[in-house]
Amino acid sequence: MAALGWLTHRRRSATARSVLAGEASAEAARKSAQEEAPPLPGAPEAAPRESARKPAEKPAEKPAEPEFPVRGDDLAAAFFDLDNTVMQGAAIFHFGRGLYKREFFRRRELARFAWQQAWFRLAGVEDPEHMQDARDSALSIVKGHKVCELMAIGEEIYDEYMAERIWPGTRALAQAHLDAGQKVWLVTAAPVETATIIARRLGLTGALGTVAESVDGVYTGRLVGEPLHGPAKAEAVRALAAAEGLDLERCAAYSDSHNDIPMLSLVGHPYAINPDTKLRKHAQAHDWRLRDYRTGRKAVKVGVPAAAGVGAIAGGAAAAIALHRRRK
Repeated sequence: MAALGWLTHRRRSATARSVLAGEASAEAARKSAQEEAPPLPGAPEAAPRESARKPAEKPAEKPAEPEFPVRGDDLAAAFFDLDNTVMQGAAIFHFGRGLYKREFFRRRELARFAWQQAWFRLAGVEDPEHMQDARDSALSIVKGHKVCELMAIGEEIYDEYMAERIWPGTRALAQAHLDAGQKVWLVTAAPVETATIIARRLGLTGALGTVAESVDGVYTGRLVGEPLHGPAKAEAVRALAAAEGLDLERCAAYSDSHNDIPMLSLVGHPYAINPDTKLRKHAQAHDWRLRDYRTGRKAVKVGVPAAAGVGAIAGGAAAAIALHRRRK
């Protein structure tokens, strides 16, 4: 395949590659969801819903808001971004840590993953160059490995690094859609296999993610189309909605990043969750609903001293070295 120009981020509308990536992701998502794997032990149960509110509890001067999500509306579904929306940090970085623990790559590469994760947590936004570097690393690492092998390892990595990083508030929003009888999908630039594992462990319907090419069950080191990012996410949601017979005006989408404005703009009920500065401004300008489940300290994204960034990077590198020494 030609150089990695297809990984370079550009501010643009959908291209043939993003359409291909979206359609491939939708096809993979539907295929995995149709397998209907039963929820694993320990998966969160649906929270009981109140039967009916007493009229006295509602202020007389304020009209009641329509019920949302609407129970029994099978033409509606919910789409949730993963990184910093459902889970703190980036799934691909946590996955990289787990692969290092299993000796898929060397200490130097782990230090790079640690630096990327430290930056991501500090900034709280998706930086195209960092995400591109991470995807490049991940593709080279998994090349030649079996898909089933990575799926089995992904289950272990979820328990080790991801389970404790789920935002309870966002998880409750997803559960509300499930309780209403609607399907709930993750939509992420992370590998579709990793995203599918997370969706299953959370009891969600399935996941749309970046599709890595495989031949006879073995990764080739190439992608189908491009990473599921920006316009490609919107194309994936559009393709899945068409295949599932959904009415996008009745659907909801949730994200923290302005990169997902194309996806959020597709649906009738867009939500900004833990939003970055650009998404917050856009959401306020368009009267979108906002939710922030971070503490005040984590929510601050501007005015961070440079020393804090250096400290975060140093801390990430130190953690990587400590992990390496403990393995000896």
